[in-house]
Amino acid sequence: MTKTMISIGVMALTTYLIRMIPFTFFQRKIKNRFIKSILYYIPYAVLSAMTIPSIFYATQDVPSAIAGTVVAVLLAYLELPLIVVALSASAAAYLAMLLIPLLLK
Repeated sequence: MTKTMISIGVMALTTYLIRMIPFTFFQRKIKNRFIKSILYYIPYAVLSAMTIPSIFYATQDVPSAIAGTVVAVLLAYLELPLIVVALSASAAAYLAMLLIPLLLK
């Protein structure tokens, strides 16, 4: 129980520091366009860096993950609703996971 409480405390402190440090260092408004553009794109870059590797290791094999990713990117490009993209990509990955072993026999 104490190990859990220590873990929760460390996570809370880390989250607090991540949110508090920018306010202490950047008290004035940032006027530099380059710095503003970097700060604008950081969340997208971090989210991509965390998501893309997980996509390819979420299934049992990489080819099925690639099939799901291709379907998701194509449907997102066509601006379909998120639920349609997610369900279609999941279905494509599942079907590819079932069909690829049959095609390789």
